[in-house]
Amino acid sequence: MFENLSDKLDSVFKKLRGHGKLNEKNIDEGLKEVRMALLEADVHYRVVKGFIEEVRQRALGQEVMDSLTPGQQVVKIVNEKLTELMGSRHEALNLAGSPPAAVMLVGLQGSGKTTTAGKLSILLRKMGRRPFLVPADVYRPAAIDQLKTIADQVQVPVFASSPEQDPVQICLEAKATAFQKGCDVLVLDTAGRLHIDEELMAELGRIKESIRPSDIMLVADAMTGQDAVNIAKSFNERLDISGVILTKMDGDARGGAALSIKTITGKPIKFIGVGEKLNALEPFHPDRMAASILGMGDVLTLIEKAQEAVDEKKAVELQKKLRKSQFTLDDFRDQLTQVRKMGSLSDILKMVPGMGKIKHMKSLDIDDREFVRIEAIINSMTSQERRQHGIINGSRRKRIAAGSGTRIQDVNALLKNYTQMLKMLKKFNQGGFRRGMLPF
Repeated sequence: MFENLSDKLDSVFKKLRGHGKLNEKNIDEGLKEVRMALLEADVHYRVVKGFIEEVRQRALGQEVMDSLTPGQQVVKIVNEKLTELMGSRHEALNLAGSPPAAVMLVGLQGSGKTTTAGKLSILLRKMGRRPFLVPADVYRPAAIDQLKTIADQVQVPVFASSPEQDPVQICLEAKATAFQKGCDVLVLDTAGRLHIDEELMAELGRIKESIRPSDIMLVADAMTGQDAVNIAKSFNERLDISGVILTKMDGDARGGAALSIKTITGKPIKFIGVGEKLNALEPFHPDRMAASILGMGDVLTLIEKAQEAVDEKKAVELQKKLRKSQFTLDDFRDQLTQVRKMGSLSDILKMVPGMGKIKHMKSLDIDDREFVRIEAIINSMTSQERRQHGIINGSRRKRIAAGSGTRIQDVNALLKNYTQMLKMLKKFNQGGFRRGMLPF
């Protein structure tokens, strides 16, 4: 999302670092380019004005002027100010009080509320909570059925509402049912419209008054840019929302909504949608986002993804095999499966510090389907072939290729890469390995 902004900021900072000593003139020239980059990224003009002035005041201060590396000091200041702009720290859901707590999702039609309800229930379950999905949109055709389908997919209980019911009554009955089922968090999927109107706000107000939700989360489409900011402002004025969930943050939007919402509404972005899959909802960390925008990577998120994907028991077993040079094709397949759980390879590499600044990386087209082909090839082998790859002769390669729907050349390439990896493992074996990680 922030690629254009990142590129332009990186260009500005390179110029600033090129100056042995900074002065008011070259700082103003650099900040003028930063200002244009932020405006082009669709950041609210009022936010840009305040941001530039604060950075300028600090950049002209003694901490920069007396520094041996003034250009790097300016980058540090911009990083801190970007983080402040987006809320400084991650703010979690407010689920305090007697159960069941209620998280009320509001927003315009098409913003992704229903899908987000399913995604949020997965996150809540990871937190040790017991969510209960409530379809309260009785207007959009098939909205109730859609949430029930999602509930089946994520294996979370859902209230059996129908289009003939009143939304307020649905929520009240669902709360009583959740209590009986032992569920401790209601996720209310409310109705939306194509635009904000009095009827919609009145209904949402009645639900709020009846249920008294612990959190009212606006679900907004990041692709709409400044419209998302204006929508957040309107909903906040009428409902006093608790925070925002920005969807489609993996798209081609310029990112202005993420940088503007906190300043304009005073309410934080709590979660971001980063894909279509139901596990593609992440807590929003302003400091990590700022570091990512400035090309510093996002190591903490990468570590969290790895911790979720890695099976600790298998990791210990793999470590022992690596030390004994017993790394089989079965182990290779298991490692690929764990990497795939972390997301696309392109997204993983972007989290590595400095990767975003490598020109070759930006044009590199990483086909994640290659993982699928490799797994298909390995799965087409017999268990003996996966343990002893040396027995795979010409006729076996032909059979494996036919069974996996690939070419013999693909099988040959996999076996060649695998044997090269085994040689590398033997060379590095004396040095040891970090738990569960391969040296590639």
